[in-house]
Amino acid sequence: LVRMKFLQLLSRKPGKLEMLFQIPVCQKEFPYMCLATSACLYSKKKKVNSYEHVDQEKYKNLVSSVTSYKTSAQTPETIFEEDNLLYGPPDKHRPPVKAETKTPKNWVPLINPNKRIPLLNSDSNLPMKIALQKTKMPSVTHILQQTVSPQQAFYLERWKQKMILELGKDGFAEYTKNIFLQGELFHAALEAICLSEDLATKEQRDDVAISGYLSSVQHVLKDISEVKALESAVQHETLQYLGLVDCVAKYRGQLCVIDWKTSEKLKPSLKNTFDNPLQVAAYIGAINHDANYDFQVSCGLIVVAYKNGFPAHPHFMDPHLCSQYWNKWLLRLEEYMDKN
Repeated sequence: LVRMKFLQLLSRKPGKLEMLFQIPVCQKEFPYMCLATSACLYSKKKKVNSYEHVDQEKYKNLVSSVTSYKTSAQTPETIFEEDNLLYGPPDKHRPPVKAETKTPKNWVPLINPNKRIPLLNSDSNLPMKIALQKTKMPSVTHILQQTVSPQQAFYLERWKQKMILELGKDGFAEYTKNIFLQGELFHAALEAICLSEDLATKEQRDDVAISGYLSSVQHVLKDISEVKALESAVQHETLQYLGLVDCVAKYRGQLCVIDWKTSEKLKPSLKNTFDNPLQVAAYIGAINHDANYDFQVSCGLIVVAYKNGFPAHPHFMDPHLCSQYWNKWLLRLEEYMDKN
């Protein structure tokens, strides 16, 4: 009852609140109510400054150095450097921008729409082997060498100078000669294997120069069948270039232009083979536009064999991938023609 009277008094005469608190009797009579009312009126606590507990003497020099400058010492360059260090390059966080695809001016399809394929191919089981004739037409290898990118040319020249520094000019010439000789022996051994559909001869297996390469490709040879051409010349009658194809055969049921490569370093990815995919695409286009061949090819295979006998890496190129490299080859061909 006393509390109710006190609340009624507060609501009817709020202006006399201070007077009530000044009366000593009220403090004695309503000690708890006074405390409750005081808590409501002064509920907001004083904010505590967290910097009061900081060792200001310890950070005095830091505060002085920061506040002594009128402007920030940072520049846009330093800010970008800090961002790159903390969050990585900005390009990683942006959506990839597709590079503009160039279209060859003189575009010719990879597959020849005018070529007639006989219902029954030649009865001969022997692969085609057309000799390469000397003409004024440039070869695929020559065109690629003359149109190599400046960056790739730089690295090739640097590698050459490094080898000359280690081996000397005569030593480097001997090294290059041996590389070509190993390649010729390796291709000859593969040709013998494909013709006889058997393993290499004992002499070839025992030849230290190529024995490792032959061991390297054994698992790939098991997937190759129906050889149609070996070391055979091809010529693109429309675009006027020529080349020498290593092999045309079926790889796991798909007819392919097969290019055998030797390497002392591992090349597990197609991008490690540099311009080899363009070379294969150029050969495919040439076969499809060469009247000497009564078939067309839409796939490619690059087999990288290793001297130490490590299992070779077969890089299969499906029709879509071959079409992409065909367009790149046409651009390189145009670049060569413009230079000459």
